[in-house]
Amino acid sequence: MNTMTIGLGGGCHWCTEGVFRSVRGVLEVKQGWISSESPNQEGSEAVLVQFKPDEVNLSLLIAIHLHSHSCTADHVFRKKYRSAIYVFDATQKTETLSVLKAIKKEFDRPILTKVLPFVAFKENKKEFLDYYYKNPERPFCTKYIEPKLKALKDRFQKTMLVKTTEK
Repeated sequence: MNTMTIGLGGGCHWCTEGVFRSVRGVLEVKQGWISSESPNQEGSEAVLVQFKPDEVNLSLLIAIHLHSHSCTADHVFRKKYRSAIYVFDATQKTETLSVLKAIKKEFDRPILTKVLPFVAFKENKKEFLDYYYKNPERPFCTKYIEPKLKALKDRFQKTMLVKTTEK
């Protein structure tokens, strides 16, 4: 089976995990912290997404990522919530930069998302993994994750890439 992995960070890793666990063609989502090269060597909340490119392509994953967090906001929490796409090779980097260039017209302000080389991953504690699907009724999930999933389902409905919620 042909699979790829990409790292995505930008908001709370519980939200990001819930979003990408809900996308058809995504096989696995690991939630935790990703670090890159200096000056981005400190871990930032993010997920590793393993996917089947014949079912969901990198361009669509990047579009979902950018539309599911504040990719244009330069807020005070950017160190903890670095808006980034962590690539594993030169091909991914080239494709990612091309997608960012093409998608920027969908946003009113410049996209601040960085394209960074993946260096390391530290998984979150077991009790926080798969947070949304284990705790859909929790206030954090109903206040933050559910609205993101609804907005993504509305935006990407024609491609039918967002799964129905499995609880």
